[in-house]
Amino acid sequence: MSAAADAPLAGKRILVAKPGLDGHDAGAKVVALALRDAGAEVIYTGLRKSPDFIVRTAVDEDVAAVGLSILSGSHSELAREVIEGLRAAGAGDIPVFVGGTIPPEDREPLLAAGVKGVYTNDTPLAQMIEDLARKLH
Repeated sequence: MSAAADAPLAGKRILVAKPGLDGHDAGAKVVALALRDAGAEVIYTGLRKSPDFIVRTAVDEDVAAVGLSILSGSHSELAREVIEGLRAAGAGDIPVFVGGTIPPEDREPLLAAGVKGVYTNDTPLAQMIEDLARKLH
């Protein structure tokens, strides 16, 4: 098997961020490890970061994508703020993905707002990696 097949996200820098007041990051850490195991270089911001901080970090780190882990219920507002911030910073081409506790009725509005993928707690990690690899190549 080739190295590319073994590492579908090789060479991709991905920011994993925990916006808002949510204080639970076990899922974000599991995702960060899965991304790393898939070959990505992962930048993890830690807990309770503002959308402005996430945007600045994404631009400064020249990432290929931003992943927002949100369990607080404020996913729509936080994702919108990050997407708008990236556009304002001239980095609107950086795709934003959202994961966490996302009710089914909020998934389509998130996609319509510009989120490139929504991964809930029941999304298998392999499926998330496959989807990211397809969308980032």
